Amino acid sequence: MSTVHQPDLKDRPARLTVGVVGAGRVGPALAASLQLAGHRPVAVSGVSDVSRRRAEAMLPDVPLVSPAEVLQRADLVLLTVPDDALPGLVAGLAGTGAVRPGQLLVHTSGRYGAKVLDPALRAGALPLALHPAMTFTGTPVDVQRLAGCSFGVTAPEELRLAAEALVIEMGGEPEWISEENRPLYHAALALGSNHLVTLVAQAMELLRTAGVGAPDRMLGPLLGAALDNALRSGDAALTGPVARGDAGTVAAHITELRAHAPQTVAGYLAMARATADRALAAGLLKAELAEDLLGVLADGGQTDQGDDGTTGTEGNDR
Repeated sequence: MSTVHQPDLKDRPARLTVGVVGAGRVGPALAASLQLAGHRPVAVSGVSDVSRRRAEAMLPDVPLVSPAEVLQRADLVLLTVPDDALPGLVAGLAGTGAVRPGQLLVHTSGRYGAKVLDPALRAGALPLALHPAMTFTGTPVDVQRLAGCSFGVTAPEELRLAAEALVIEMGGEPEWISEENRPLYHAALALGSNHLVTLVAQAMELLRTAGVGAPDRMLGPLLGAALDNALRSGDAALTGPVARGDAGTVAAHITELRAHAPQTVAGYLAMARATADRALAAGLLKAELAEDLLGVLADGGQTDQGDDGTTGTEGNDR
């Protein structure tokens, strides 16, 4: 526990001046949402022309200044830079004396908890990790989408209420994440969100190759229902040839993918194996059907398919 004196938040003004260091997609949206709650954005920093234009569009009349000047002007500073840049930024700001005692310093990285802000804590800042579990577009629609968005919150215990209050003011729902669980939390979100985009993009490309004129319209209802069912029922929502144990169908899929989109085969096999494991554990995939299916997945679909729809691995006497 730090021995740095931390002012009583009850003594702070009800409304805060807000600064943003890193005008990417996240920072301006959070500052705009805090503005709606009555706080006052006073400074923003951005490096690229794109980030500067974004800041001007979402935070009009807020001056663009250096990171050090952002900290000089603001009571609450949002550090919204890429994960890998965050430790160096915090160390640099603290090392140059830019951090002021009693200043709320908030980062939005999913990977890190509050400890990454320790250099600023030693300078007297109040460290908060508030990660919005949402994909940002860098446009005003993000402010609306924050309503009901979950935030991963990590902070010293004495700042927990302050952190949760800020999230609520932005329209979000605070979810407490312990410091040690922060990397696992972030991995879970990346697995669900980032990989979903890859899967959807691949499915759309394959449908176009198959001659579908509007793959987005075809996938929308299907994926929407699948997501809703998965969130409601977990593994019980599994359907399709892998969960049913249709080894012949899976082998045919792999053959077509090798012919038309070989770059998708590795991902298909990996997800099919994971799906088979979960379907088996949930009792959805019958053990007697799993053997042939797992055999197809093990040899990457290099099978002969018989006239009766069964499969047999080349060189295998099964």
